[in-house]
Amino acid sequence: MCLTRREMCLSLPAALLTGWGQTEAQNEHQDSLPSAIYPFDKLSIRTAHGAQIRDVLKGKLATGESLEVHETTLPPGATPHALHHHVHSEMWLIREGTVELTVNGATYRLGPGSVGFVRSNDEHGIKNAGTTPATYFVVAIGPGADS
Repeated sequence: MCLTRREMCLSLPAALLTGWGQTEAQNEHQDSLPSAIYPFDKLSIRTAHGAQIRDVLKGKLATGESLEVHETTLPPGATPHALHHHVHSEMWLIREGTVELTVNGATYRLGPGSVGFVRSNDEHGIKNAGTTPATYFVVAIGPGADS
């Protein structure tokens, strides 16, 4: 295919924006989280509001959604923060202990193996309702989850 100098100059901005011949989907895939494994014993621990937190992953999926995953261990009676809401959805996978998940004013008691889900903008909070530490994974997906 032969291009005139004028056609080449007109197509240059589009080529620069799409990565010189790559499609937008290919560019998004390159900027997305790669396939990976996260051995538990390699996850660093940070402390916030009395909770121990292991950050697992944070970024964008190839389909464009933001994703963040971490594990939290709360001491008995503790909450990581006050009731709140945000645009992204969240899911809790309870590993150990007993928690109370409050969603829009209703409180649910969850033990090991249980899962809680809160959709976008629903008010929610979690509390360790037991006498031993409670450990759970949080999976956040949607706008702002990776910020």
